[in-house]
Amino acid sequence: MKELIARPELCDECGKCERICPKNAIRVIQGVPVFCLHCAEDRAPCMTVCPEDAIEKVEGAVVIHEEKCIGCGLCREACPIGAIQLDECGIARKCDLCVERDKPLCVSVCPKEALKMSSEDMLTEKREHIAKELERVKMIMKY
Repeated sequence: MKELIARPELCDECGKCERICPKNAIRVIQGVPVFCLHCAEDRAPCMTVCPEDAIEKVEGAVVIHEEKCIGCGLCREACPIGAIQLDECGIARKCDLCVERDKPLCVSVCPKEALKMSSEDMLTEKREHIAKELERVKMIMKY
């Protein structure tokens, strides 16, 4: 399952993620990357209010089927973090985690790794860091 995790403490506001997003669906606001949270199906307000069932969960991503969208804007109004926009044609657009790719483009271009593809990646890094620190402490304790 794909997911997108932000690590604001690493973001340097370079804007590369904003520029590469094909859906124009990520914003960096005061050093915090803001994007669709891809809520669980039973909690996704955008899915609940869409009268055309144009929004569904695909491989862990909440995806808008643009060909079904009638541009009513109910999904935009329902989104608690403002992650859905209507484009110039009135079609709803949002992050789809680059579902057609192996990895979201924003993750690929982030020079500081402030965006990660999954929480598991982040946990693995933290575990490795802790293991290294424990080894360092053990070495210090020997002396």
